[in-house]
Amino acid sequence: MTSSSLKIGFIGLGTMGAPMASHLIQAGHHLYVYTRGKTPDAIATSSATQCLSARGVAERADIVFTMVPDTPDVEAVLFAEDGLAAGLSAGKAVVDMSSISPIATKIFAQKINALGCDYLDAPVSGGEVGAKNATLSIMVGGPDAVFERIKPLFECMGKNITLVGANGDGQTAKVANQIIVALNIEAVAEALLFAARAGADPARVRQALMGGFASSRILEVHGERMVRRTFNPGFRIGLHQKDLNLALSSARALGVALPNTATAQELFNSCAAHGGQAWDHSAMVKALEKMANFEIGQTAA
Repeated sequence: MTSSSLKIGFIGLGTMGAPMASHLIQAGHHLYVYTRGKTPDAIATSSATQCLSARGVAERADIVFTMVPDTPDVEAVLFAEDGLAAGLSAGKAVVDMSSISPIATKIFAQKINALGCDYLDAPVSGGEVGAKNATLSIMVGGPDAVFERIKPLFECMGKNITLVGANGDGQTAKVANQIIVALNIEAVAEALLFAARAGADPARVRQALMGGFASSRILEVHGERMVRRTFNPGFRIGLHQKDLNLALSSARALGVALPNTATAQELFNSCAAHGGQAWDHSAMVKALEKMANFEIGQTAA
């Protein structure tokens, strides 16, 4: 069966899932789709077939992608009464692109494998912009042969596609990614707040730092958000809280201390307590500003 004749399922047509599914449709694949909310117009008016349940998708598709918010959501999509597992037959494949627990992922993979089906975990980085532009980084866990079979479909949605290792290792890489992002946001926020409180122009400080060893994508994009006070997501604080919960709970299970990750989570928690779960995660700076009783953009006394 050629990749162009594959019947593809896609479950979860939210902010990320809808553009990812659209890229697969634009590449000439026929999609069977299901989502809990309203099907986005771009999908509803396309060639995709809308199904009434995850089971309905699994019965029709050869390869099923899932893109839902959290571990319990993936478990429900897979194993609820009308879930994917109820409609799968031997030889099919499930590819979960959600960001969820690495430990739970290994269990899910074993259960799907027991049905004679393949399983990949393939979380992504790049946010809504990356999903719309098909430039996502995709971190994959699973068998080599399955990865090679699915890779042409990944290439419809992303650019940096890496087989990290066995099932669960893709999710581990994504958790590691979110640790690095959170800690870099915290570092940029502290640096720009310090500069502004000392009386320097934070925009010019940011520009100066962009040419040195401190330069980073976070300083470029999120530093600008902090200076301009543009905190519309982006990537919501509530979602980053979820990812850091995965990091901290997995670290506890492994006996690993992640002290700075815990600090970053507390700063996100402070933002959420002030109604900021839907703010962009660059708004972590607001928690530091409250402790300093000073906002970037103020004139230092």
